[in-house]
Amino acid sequence: MQMKETKIFSKNSAFQKFEVLKRNRNKRYKYREFLVEGVRSLNEAVKNGWKINAFLYDRDNLSNWAKDMISHVDSKMNYCLTPDLMRALSGKEDTSELMAVIEMRKDRPEDIALSEVPLVVLFDRPSNKGNLGTIIRSCDALGADMLIVTGHAVDPYDPDVIVSAMGSFFNLPVVRIADNTVLYEYISNLKALYPEFKIIGTTAHNEYPIYSADLSGPLLLMIGNETMGLNKAFKDYCDMLCTIPMSEKSYASSFNVACAASIMLYEITKQRGAAKR
Repeated sequence: MQMKETKIFSKNSAFQKFEVLKRNRNKRYKYREFLVEGVRSLNEAVKNGWKINAFLYDRDNLSNWAKDMISHVDSKMNYCLTPDLMRALSGKEDTSELMAVIEMRKDRPEDIALSEVPLVVLFDRPSNKGNLGTIIRSCDALGADMLIVTGHAVDPYDPDVIVSAMGSFFNLPVVRIADNTVLYEYISNLKALYPEFKIIGTTAHNEYPIYSADLSGPLLLMIGNETMGLNKAFKDYCDMLCTIPMSEKSYASSFNVACAASIMLYEITKQRGAAKR
């Protein structure tokens, strides 16, 4: 079936919508759509069944990969733009040959399938796009089932977050939960399903060493905001607060949050691997 195509020669209303999807968080959530570019991200979005609403391209500048993507992936409407418009829209130094408008998924943690021994990660009020993207990538790489983003936070659908996640955004479920009542209800359900379920909070202070905690069972790892750490309510909700011990000779007083999260996730993965042997 030949897909419908609209040609755009100026910064008309359709083009302006693409611009706001890229730059305006409120409009993204109004339309329930976001703009994506990059081979890795688009491949992962298609592979993981995300709904593509539109492809954007300059028909005279398409590789075989892009032509194949346009031909074989269903979309509602495609848009052929001029080279200048593609350049104006692309966030890359070398203009992307293909972009896509993708439909957001609903924030429903109960719909996410968990593994036999679940590992859920929570990032409390992330304020840095690069840190959120890196943590998404680490969660994906180290076997987390889902990342929950709480509170007033940077937007997971921001292009900078998706780029820094290096394709992992489309493979790892990322769910926003603004209401702590909803969060606590979900955690209570997990505790009912998994009697050994633990909630581990992270802290930069000299608390229990992460490598001394038993992390081999069902687990929720809570990661705090870059500046303020975990909020008090979440700290009180944890079964244990863990830290990464640092060298006594170190000038550094703490790790970058994405670095700390990756170290802790690796420790969880290592313990679970040892438990299987």
